[in-house]
Amino acid sequence: MSVTPARFVNREDELRLLARWWDAPGASLGLVWGRRRVGKTKLLAEFARSRRAVFYTAAGRPLEEELASLTRAVVRDGISVPRRDLQQRPFRDWDDALETLAGVDERRKLLVVLDEFPELVALSPELPRVLRSFWDRARRSTRLKLLLCGSAVRVMASMQEDRSPLYGRLDLSLLLHPFRPLEAARLLPQLAPAERALVWGICGGVPLYLEWWDEGESLRQNLARLVTSPGGLLLTEGHLVLATEAEAGNLPQQVLRAIAGGRTKHNEIADAVRADPTRTLDRLVELRLVERMTPVTEDPRRTRRRIYRIQDNFLAFWLGLVDRYRTEIERGLGNTILPVLIRSLDDFMGLRWKEAFRLHLRDLARNGTLGGEIVAVGPFWTTDGSVELDAVALAGRQRRAVLVGEAKWAEEVDGQRARRELERKAAALPRVDPLLRFAVAARKSIREPGDVLTITAADIFGT
Repeated sequence: MSVTPARFVNREDELRLLARWWDAPGASLGLVWGRRRVGKTKLLAEFARSRRAVFYTAAGRPLEEELASLTRAVVRDGISVPRRDLQQRPFRDWDDALETLAGVDERRKLLVVLDEFPELVALSPELPRVLRSFWDRARRSTRLKLLLCGSAVRVMASMQEDRSPLYGRLDLSLLLHPFRPLEAARLLPQLAPAERALVWGICGGVPLYLEWWDEGESLRQNLARLVTSPGGLLLTEGHLVLATEAEAGNLPQQVLRAIAGGRTKHNEIADAVRADPTRTLDRLVELRLVERMTPVTEDPRRTRRRIYRIQDNFLAFWLGLVDRYRTEIERGLGNTILPVLIRSLDDFMGLRWKEAFRLHLRDLARNGTLGGEIVAVGPFWTTDGSVELDAVALAGRQRRAVLVGEAKWAEEVDGQRARRELERKAAALPRVDPLLRFAVAARKSIREPGDVLTITAADIFGT
């Protein structure tokens, strides 16, 4: 097996934000947060690598052991504390730890990363209040740069609310999301673009899942190892994701399963879970596990024409294709389930490919390829469902459609046939630019493209 070795790629924007936070004069306090496996620790390790830093990861141990472990981390990272032998006198409480770190050297910056901070809060519920008192007292006399990092998203989000002890004291709040298609492709350099698209459709943009994929093995071998073997990493990961996002009870799991089962409207979800799902949906949308979709021509703040879909590719794959077979896979039927799973992939990839297409069009809009003043790119559908467009680009204050597009998960598409169909559907749009353009996406090639903007996996997932 030759799994892609772990290496640091992407996150250039996040590193720039952290560098700006670091460069600010005086002391700084920040949060880095996001769901499990999204690469928070790896990002902060990369950021700390070239800086004077203490990197500490909590483990949910008793308080005395956590403080002793933090003390050892300070010693391990080569931080010298004036007039104190930490090996003989470890930190006795959080006030002692914070005050000592703040006083290491007032002339030089010191980065302190407290990873898995919610574990420390669970152990010491008073810690945010202790930190507030310390910060209000010491921030003007130290150059300490303190980063709090965590995967318990509900806890990390609550620390920024107005009732939180740390409200108004944070200089940075960085929420990490999974990689976009081109970023994911950089972790799969040995695969062909169409293969990268398929792996992204299955694993999404979660860095660790992509690193689990062995580029030296076939699709069948990877799925057999990761999904259809008892204890397979991706087989068990879906359950872990659901358990993690159900911090406040079972409602998030129920909502996700309802959407995956085809209940895509608010009232349908409410009927399925027998509760008001509004707040849960808002949180799942914030995490980008769920996407709230409206026709691109309508104001999302006012329209009632909303549907929900599982946005996270891996979760959609796991809930839509894997979960129904999970028990039998654990009982040893993985070999006979594997071909059924593989035959289902083309149907599954349809919606994933359409989303990759829209993300690529947004990238083209940002770099000016679609023309100026692009204000939105998104899907469109009529109330009666007779017309659906995978992508519409709107421009200017009048929000005129300047491009319409279609994405098919097929190796080859007839460009002129697709263009005629797009012209017919575009008649349902409220405002259309006279110079309307057309875009068509296929996995490998567009036959007879004419003046159509052609997009393939090589464009979206090329490196």
